[in-house]
Amino acid sequence: MDQIVQDILSDRVRVSGGITAMTLTGDGRLRWTDGPQRSLTLEKQVLGFVVEGNKIRIRAVVDGRDEICCGGSAGSVVRKDFVFEPLSEDSKRLWCEKLRDFIDSFGRPKRLYIFVNPFGGKKIASKIFLDDVKPLLEDANIQFTVQETTQQLHAKEIVKGLDLSKYDGIVCVSGDGILVEVVNGLLEREDWNDAIKVPLGVVPAGTGNGMIKSLLDLVGEPCKASNAILAVIRGLVADIDIESEKYRWMGSARIDFYALQRILYLRQYNGRVSFVPAPGFENHGEPSTYSEQNICNPIPSQQQPIKILQHGYQGPDVDLKNLEWRIINGPFVAVWLHNVPWGSENTMAAPDAKFSDGYLDLIIIKVCPKLALLSLLSNLNKGGHVKSPYVAYLKVKAFILEPGALTQEPNREGIIDCDGEVLARGKGTYQCDQKSLMSYDKLQITVDQGLATLFSPV
Repeated sequence: MDQIVQDILSDRVRVSGGITAMTLTGDGRLRWTDGPQRSLTLEKQVLGFVVEGNKIRIRAVVDGRDEICCGGSAGSVVRKDFVFEPLSEDSKRLWCEKLRDFIDSFGRPKRLYIFVNPFGGKKIASKIFLDDVKPLLEDANIQFTVQETTQQLHAKEIVKGLDLSKYDGIVCVSGDGILVEVVNGLLEREDWNDAIKVPLGVVPAGTGNGMIKSLLDLVGEPCKASNAILAVIRGLVADIDIESEKYRWMGSARIDFYALQRILYLRQYNGRVSFVPAPGFENHGEPSTYSEQNICNPIPSQQQPIKILQHGYQGPDVDLKNLEWRIINGPFVAVWLHNVPWGSENTMAAPDAKFSDGYLDLIIIKVCPKLALLSLLSNLNKGGHVKSPYVAYLKVKAFILEPGALTQEPNREGIIDCDGEVLARGKGTYQCDQKSLMSYDKLQITVDQGLATLFSPV
């Protein structure tokens, strides 16, 4: 039996000089009878409203496909105002009251802390914030504090001491690297168990925007700044991405350029990968055991004293010794770990990855002919590379990487990075003389399911 929806408010108002009936329905639609646009959905389209004398101006967004003649594009959203005039002061007061009550019922954020990384990608994060993010936040009457990052780990240090009670969420106008810093900063707080529950958002403004691409792709929306901030308001890739810094002026195109260069001068790395497979993936690799010695090494003590954390998140409570470990030995062309499908806006590295399923998707590219690798990489944008016989693709609960040197040049090693931010640079790599967060040695990762919260379009 269909449920009958009661109208909240219905009255006659003036729109574009004419008198028309307008109704606010119980399911959150604003309807009127005259004009080309005759309805708005409060939850999805209406950001807020302002009173201008006798008139009420609705701040909204509409599908860009409906506004192509006005600068919109398919899949994008366009800001648009709708103005109506109640016919009496009492009617205006009632419309404002009912609209405010309905919008407030969505539980939208009212105060946000925003990081802007002006150095990421094509260095246009500040422009993206001013052009795409700020206007929509102002339309939604959301207060915000903006902080530009000035160096690596800047966001992490700020978050560790931030008064989170003042904000309803943290937004990163950047690539994925600043998001990682924010999560790590939250986890190093004494109140980490509460701090990590603060909702986090990402607006794509870097080279690799895999997290927000994965979120928006779930609902078929393009990876655009406007779509990303609306999600907040409405409630050879890793190694290549680092070493191609010398081509940063090219933006995301530099990854494709450098990938082709790397194929022509193909590198292969020694090493081995130990892992605890998810159910259904037990046939990968050979049986192995866990050793407590398989943990990552910090930077040597002569550079700075090792600080042992006495507070903050201590990692998942998992008995690693009693899990069923397996091992795959190199050489490898690349080893990737993903917990979302997209590694960047045009790289579906892990097509079967699911949000918060408790597993990481492990992708290992084995040694293969150059033409086969070129074919493999050409399928990255659709996830077809995982079907290659030279790729091992599986889900794991825990993972240990023991990186080695190049097979052709034993005195040269590789790079370990997390979302484009360098963790370790091995001997002979690009900018290997720069200080890194850890040494090029064993790295252990264990999954903690559902630890953080993200603003999402779904």
